[in-house]
Amino acid sequence: MAAVAAAAGTFARRMARSGVLFPRSSPQVWPQAARQPPGLLPTQRRAFSNNKILVELDTSSGVATMKFKSPPVNSLSLDFLTEFCISLEKLENDRACRGLIITSAIPRVFSSGLDITEMCGKSTEHYAEFWRAVQEMWIRLYGSNLVTVAAINGSSPAGGCLIALSCDYRIMVENPKYVIGLNEAQLGIVAPFWFKDTFVNAVGHRAAERSLQLGLLHSVPEAHRMGLVDEVVPEEKLQEKAVAVMAQWLALPDHARQLTKSMMRKAVLDHMLAHREEDIQNFVKFTSKDSIQKSLSTYMEMLRKKKR
Repeated sequence: MAAVAAAAGTFARRMARSGVLFPRSSPQVWPQAARQPPGLLPTQRRAFSNNKILVELDTSSGVATMKFKSPPVNSLSLDFLTEFCISLEKLENDRACRGLIITSAIPRVFSSGLDITEMCGKSTEHYAEFWRAVQEMWIRLYGSNLVTVAAINGSSPAGGCLIALSCDYRIMVENPKYVIGLNEAQLGIVAPFWFKDTFVNAVGHRAAERSLQLGLLHSVPEAHRMGLVDEVVPEEKLQEKAVAVMAQWLALPDHARQLTKSMMRKAVLDHMLAHREEDIQNFVKFTSKDSIQKSLSTYMEMLRKKKR
């Protein structure tokens, strides 16, 4: 419990230093802070960039594009997750923004998922802070009022798949080398209940159960057939298709779409929020086991050898 409490304080300070404020506890998703005054006349395009994420907002269309740019594989480190939450919060609080397209600036990979180095050889306080950041990313994205479209232009295993699943619509590039799925079981890790719930809501119980137990990474055609992605397009058509899909969603009144989204996702979000601290404790306990640390160390060594 001490490690969890310390991590909560550390993560809150990390976010506060970045200018992002959020409630200590709330049954709601994430309330919107004061937005940019409507009297200001914005430029057509507004961009901001962190070390690992680039965001550009087209104020004429109300659509922002978020590009992951954390080489080599856009792994979800603590710094990446913090930048993600900050960037999303800025967009949520901007009156000019109604939709978000998420994609990658790194060739052949959308996101490789959780950064294993954050889970290996660290303190229990660090594990708790890291997992709270993973939760925060999902809570904010899954519960976002914005229309969210994942433009998946590369492989997307594990946490990368979770980001895509959390969006309203998923478009993936047609490429025989690209895969997507929650493959945690292959690493000896159990996908937490809120990963599972998000997956089940997208593909159904039976398909999710089989995929999770076997830790499957699905080809693009298979992912399309099972509903893991909604559309498949050639790479040169990805951005065009994402913009077209976004326009279709933004044609509806925001309030009706937002309330419907909240209604559909509220039970999953509420369940996670009710068990958030317990989930962190379980992650810390599981990750700290000698057998898990050994398994993660072996996997990291295998990755190092592949790079040589």
